[in-house]
Amino acid sequence: MSKPIPLQYGKYYHIFNRGNNGDNIFLEERNYHHFLKLYTKYIVPTADTFAYCLLRNHFHLLVRTKTAPEQEKFWQAQKVTDSLAKTQPAWQLIHPSQAFGICFNAYAKAINAGYNHTGSLFEHPFGRIQVNSPEYMAQLVIYIHQNAQKHGFVEDFRTWPFSSYPAFRSAKFTHLFKDKVLSWFGDLDTFDLAHRHEIMEHQIATFAPGDFNK
Repeated sequence: MSKPIPLQYGKYYHIFNRGNNGDNIFLEERNYHHFLKLYTKYIVPTADTFAYCLLRNHFHLLVRTKTAPEQEKFWQAQKVTDSLAKTQPAWQLIHPSQAFGICFNAYAKAINAGYNHTGSLFEHPFGRIQVNSPEYMAQLVIYIHQNAQKHGFVEDFRTWPFSSYPAFRSAKFTHLFKDKVLSWFGDLDTFDLAHRHEIMEHQIATFAPGDFNK
């Protein structure tokens, strides 16, 4: 297997991975929540997230990696609002490839320890496809959201709780860049309308991996 090209700063990516040999990586509901907790800790400071879907044996993410100034700006904003800021370490630039690797490794260690699992949890390395065509952004968002229905986990992807789709209809705080996503569609109504049409893999073949089995 050829070595993957490292993620670059300030670029859009479709990031994905699945369990080693197609095994499940989320064994019960609390695992999804723990993954998202780690994601907030390691990825939110280093990448903007536009869509995600977590399924039993794989996941999809659509992100834009932050530039060095954007990472520092995020850190400064957090420091201002953090009552323990004086005890926080000085800002250090984190390479996006390193951030995703740390996040996925932390999750794998938690699963291995909690379920007496041995060996690699994920296929390595994690998949990444740079998305350099704005016209495909909206299609990728729909593709990612529709994954739960596509793989038969639910009859209607809108009911799957472990994707970013519900956040667009919620007033709750989220780290998702909802306004940016909606700008690709026009508005929320157009966003909903566009999701009624299934995105086929051949439509975004350049930016999506071969289909994962259930």
